[in-house]
Amino acid sequence: MRSAFSRQMALISALLLITLFLTGGAYRMAMQRYMESRQSETLSSNAGAIAELSRAYGSAGELENSWDFRMSMSLASEVSGADAVICDTSGKILVCTDAFSCEHIGLTVNADWLQTVLEDGAYSATASLPELYAQTRRVQAVRLVSDSGKTLGAVIVSAPAANAAQMGGGVFRVYLYSAVFVFLVALAATYFLSRREIRPIREFSETVRKFGHGELSARIAPDSSRSEEMEELAAAFNSMADTLQSADQRRQDFIANVSHELKTPMTTIAGYMDGMLDGTIPSESHPRYMRIVADEVRRLSRLVRSMLELSRMQSERLDESKKSRFDLGEALTKVLLSFEQQAEKKHLEVQVDLPEKPIYTLAYQDAVTQVIYNLIDNAVKFCNDCGFLTVGLRREGDKALVTVRNTGPVIPPDELPRIFDRFHKLDKSRSRDPSGVGLGLYIVKTIIGSHGEDIWVESRDGATTFTFTMPAVK
Repeated sequence: MRSAFSRQMALISALLLITLFLTGGAYRMAMQRYMESRQSETLSSNAGAIAELSRAYGSAGELENSWDFRMSMSLASEVSGADAVICDTSGKILVCTDAFSCEHIGLTVNADWLQTVLEDGAYSATASLPELYAQTRRVQAVRLVSDSGKTLGAVIVSAPAANAAQMGGGVFRVYLYSAVFVFLVALAATYFLSRREIRPIREFSETVRKFGHGELSARIAPDSSRSEEMEELAAAFNSMADTLQSADQRRQDFIANVSHELKTPMTTIAGYMDGMLDGTIPSESHPRYMRIVADEVRRLSRLVRSMLELSRMQSERLDESKKSRFDLGEALTKVLLSFEQQAEKKHLEVQVDLPEKPIYTLAYQDAVTQVIYNLIDNAVKFCNDCGFLTVGLRREGDKALVTVRNTGPVIPPDELPRIFDRFHKLDKSRSRDPSGVGLGLYIVKTIIGSHGEDIWVESRDGATTFTFTMPAVK
């Protein structure tokens, strides 16, 4: 399996090579065309200049006998790097750029080609003149006429076609050397930059491997030299790791708490049952201890039901279609009436603070009723004898606030942040509230949170108040 580094290097190298080849090919074609165009322009200019010079000298005598003309023509050829010949109308070469010994004088050019030049007045192309030259040349020919308008022949200026290609090839070689240098520099820079970018990924991979092997404290250390995206990835991983570590801790606490909650009643049940079976507990005491066993069994049943209910609420998604509109005040009243006997037994003074007009909410009615039930049950349980129990409802903006308040022992400040945790009880020995399982307030928090609402508690000056919000609707 190829690494990300090797794949990145291969991809960038391929892109660089493709870019350089395409650019080089386009540059060479453009340079070739430019050189050919420049050569054609130079040859055309030379042909026109020689034709003008020929007319000037031709008016004073025959061109082939004019030494000055031949020297001028030879000098122009040396400067331009092109060969020039003059032929008469029959195609016979009369003058050549070599003033001393020209092998072209006396030769005859192709009559059909010359006729085309004389008829058109000019000719420009890359052509082969086998009568004069062995190689293919860039040819520029113009008709030569006298001052009186008489056609005297033609001026033929040419240069090897390979000259333009050689000039373009020289420039392309410079480009090629530069391109190879740039490619190597870019490749080296890409290598070091890629190694630098891949290093954080390897660090991340090592941290993830440790985390996957159970080292839940493994984290990615911040590094300002990393890119912004890598830092965001590191922060996201650390946040995920914190969440998973916290969830694992809660799971361990949950298992420990469940084990404790199950162990206590089961130990009690087993002890009493063994005592009755082996005769340690006399038969006349059996009814008393059987009631204790029955109470412990019911406590186990409540614990199992609460855990199943909690599991159901956490696994189910919020289905908006199951919400209904109902009167919160009516729900409060119904739940409060179900605690009438418990309140009378403790001689509680119950105060109800409901608005004149009903306040409606849109929520899971059964779930909200369970929240109210758990809060009132908790308030009645911990309210002092002859104390006060207050249930209130009011509206603030688009929120309905439900309040359950009881007098009695306050919750210590250091316990308030954990009051909604699973299996959390203020009395560590669990002897003060033997009927509870420590899930009531956690279930309340879960239901309120599933509605996107808040719940909080205040405990001071001899009273404890739970308040939660619900959306208020018309």
